[in-house]
Amino acid sequence: MAKSETCLINLRYQDGSEGSPSNPAKFKNQDFAQIKADCLRKGGLFVDNAFPPNSRSLGDLPDMSPSQESEVKWLRPADLLREQGNKDKPAFCTDGTSRFDFGQGEVGNCWFLSAISALTFQKGLMAQVVPMDQSFEDYAGIFHFRFWRFGKWIDVVIDDYLPTINKRLLSVSSKDGNEFWAPLLEKAYAKVCGSYADMHGGSSSEACKDFTGGVNQIYHLTEANAPSHDELWLTLSRATECKSLICCGTLHKKDFLANIGLVDGHAYSITEITEVELNGSKVRLVRIMNPWGKREWSGKWSDKSDLWNKVRPDVRKKCFDRDDGEFWMELEDFFRYFSAVFICCETPNFLDGDFKCQWKCMIYDGRVEEGAANHSTFATNPQYRIQVTVIDKKEPGDKNIVLSLMEKPQQGNRKEIRLDRYGLNIYKVFILNPLPLI
Repeated sequence: MAKSETCLINLRYQDGSEGSPSNPAKFKNQDFAQIKADCLRKGGLFVDNAFPPNSRSLGDLPDMSPSQESEVKWLRPADLLREQGNKDKPAFCTDGTSRFDFGQGEVGNCWFLSAISALTFQKGLMAQVVPMDQSFEDYAGIFHFRFWRFGKWIDVVIDDYLPTINKRLLSVSSKDGNEFWAPLLEKAYAKVCGSYADMHGGSSSEACKDFTGGVNQIYHLTEANAPSHDELWLTLSRATECKSLICCGTLHKKDFLANIGLVDGHAYSITEITEVELNGSKVRLVRIMNPWGKREWSGKWSDKSDLWNKVRPDVRKKCFDRDDGEFWMELEDFFRYFSAVFICCETPNFLDGDFKCQWKCMIYDGRVEEGAANHSTFATNPQYRIQVTVIDKKEPGDKNIVLSLMEKPQQGNRKEIRLDRYGLNIYKVFILNPLPLI
């Protein structure tokens, strides 16, 4: 990202105001520093009554029977390791965060984990979401994480009780058995959603938005107005250069995907794109990550494909034959088996490739009235007049605007929230010069 580029999230607040990146609002009015200090002073470990370690916080998981749910045991990391016979001490984060650190568990939240995979590439954003000054030293059983929610950053406090079954974590788990940043991050997001069960099913764009507060764009690859191969490649190239979070989803066609290693209706992250030369022709490749941490595409340019033996040795190094969930795929195959691409960036610059563009940002809160343009209450909807002026005299025709409409739901569990269909009507206003007075 060009250094002259300003992130939209930093344009929305006065420095240090509540809800800003440096001063997130306290979720549930819980003050992390104060609670931790009180626990250390009293010599006790934090138990979060706002998200207690019991069935209420677990919720009704659709893939678990009541008898299985009754077997769930909430354990702190040290206690879990002890039950597993693991003599290692728990660690918050070892050797930095990586997409290879974790794998999906029993909660159907691939959309959330694919967004985490994309987030691990953006170290600045990762440090905003996952404060890296946390550890199991000076321990009080309390951790905190930050998310952008409906116009402001919030700080979410949790205890470190995690749901387990048969001595293993029920949901996301670390591949390095004693590292816990990913399960704890998931718990904080579950608290925001209302329960672990409330994270079942969703769109990667939702989590990417909550990790960045940035601009979201969804490209539907199966619709009539889908981008061409060239258009999507250009967009992916720009998005990568802009340090965007990029995710994607497969078709909901189980039989179509059954024998090629892909999961139907599943969220993945895009971790890299590249062009390679094969027999004198350019081939465009997309690298994709399955948040399961296993099960990979088995077609052309997969880990075991013999096509890697036909490219230069330095290109061949991009392929790793290991069952880690990450694989390469040709762009044409990507269009055949994936239905959508989700891009979220701190600035809209990936839309046109102007990486040095400076943006002005305004937020308006209001309410809407039911009904379309022919409804009697339509004229009472909030109305805003925007004057688009020439900012750069060297580019007088460059007058881009980006409009984003967000519905702020009432407080409640994520799965219980009813979202309505809203839209924007945009009109071009002509201002006539007044006639001169005689």
